[in-house]
Amino acid sequence: VERLERVTRERFLRDIYPRRKPVVLTELELGTCTTKWTIDYLSQAEGSKEVKIHVSAVPQMDFLSKNFVYRTLPFDVFVRRAAEVKHKEYFLTEDEKYYLRSVGEDVRKDIADIRKQFPILAEDVHIPEYFEKEQFFSSVFRISSAGLQLWTHYDVMDNFLIQVTGKKRVVLYSPRDAPYLYLSGTKSEVLDVDNPDLEKYPLFVKAKRYECVLEAGDVLFIPALWFHNVISEEFGVALNVFWKHLPAESYDKTDTYGNKDPMAASRAIQILDRALKTLEELPEEYRDFYARRMVLRIQEKAYRNDYG
Repeated sequence: VERLERVTRERFLRDIYPRRKPVVLTELELGTCTTKWTIDYLSQAEGSKEVKIHVSAVPQMDFLSKNFVYRTLPFDVFVRRAAEVKHKEYFLTEDEKYYLRSVGEDVRKDIADIRKQFPILAEDVHIPEYFEKEQFFSSVFRISSAGLQLWTHYDVMDNFLIQVTGKKRVVLYSPRDAPYLYLSGTKSEVLDVDNPDLEKYPLFVKAKRYECVLEAGDVLFIPALWFHNVISEEFGVALNVFWKHLPAESYDKTDTYGNKDPMAASRAIQILDRALKTLEELPEEYRDFYARRMVLRIQEKAYRNDYG
């Protein structure tokens, strides 16, 4: 993944954004957070208000099999625990991993916004607003234990992953490679992208891997629909800022996480499911023939052929 220094808003919108490819932006003005956010400062700043966190006995978190539990801790206790390697106090095991993904006050209705959930910390952050105010969707505050790996998934909105402290490795895959990622909804079943089980996932080798390491102060632009898999190589604090690339009415109004498919895509999938159900009225040989014709038609009408 390309790394570019001191990219202005104008240059981003003119040269980078239209290409719809991930890029790491370095040396942007992010505010005092990059120097201020020590463990002590974080603990004091937001005190003992309760936060809901993911706790996992293993480093590779899997959203499909839900190999983690949700627990609640005071924020200051959570920060200190997440920064430890071995825990004296724990829920599952002494080397369990912690992950906070901030949410709105009412998860079903409210989006994550650091200004509302962590107002004191929000004052330390200067978010690069390389989008219009009305496009803003959410700002998600994240804290991860060292070694924690998040499952491969895509989001339906563009976002900046701002690495405030610590270090992350991010592996990305183009939307074009969706056929090789064994999807279940927005998530890939291939958890271990470094040592995949190729008997179970033989097509995965065809997916082209893009990779970058984010140091403190780096910002990764992840365009909507690009798959990403994240490992926190160190205890770290990050902020994700999501914004709408499509007109506001294209998105599902009930989406508080930014991961529900656009309304037109959801409708198209429902129609396709109905079409496939209709094909079941035919014998197998006919079903196979007409299904292949439908695939050809989709390719002809909807596939792009100008990708690099």
